[in-house]
Amino acid sequence: MNSSQTPREGVLFLTEFYANCEVTQGVVTNKVSGKPLQFNAKELGKIMGIPSEGFGVYVREDKTMLGTERLLQLTQRLSQQPDLKSPRSVKQGEMNPLHRLLFWFVIKNIIPRGEGSNLADAMDQCLTDLLDRGSRLTSLLS
Repeated sequence: MNSSQTPREGVLFLTEFYANCEVTQGVVTNKVSGKPLQFNAKELGKIMGIPSEGFGVYVREDKTMLGTERLLQLTQRLSQQPDLKSPRSVKQGEMNPLHRLLFWFVIKNIIPRGEGSNLADAMDQCLTDLLDRGSRLTSLLS
């Protein structure tokens, strides 16, 4: 996306990028304007200004460290359902296009997995939200 594009054009660009890119062993590849583009989690962290050190720290079994209230806020925001009463996994189809793209990046590069790639659990939701807000991933541990 460049500065002359409208937000809608930017979302369409990201959607096209997401639909056509491939991920192999943690490396995202695609063509943009006919030119090859390739990056991994560390490089994307540099591009977005987000530290990429210590991704392994975020892969934890205890996903309750944020508390029920914060997890509910994340679920409501990412599912686009502000009336939910309890936190839960969010289906990829419930997310807006940008959140789907960020979630896809999380499950392909930050916490890679082969199964369950349609549902964002608590950790996925936390990481997707942090990427969306441009926050440092280390703030998850604060």
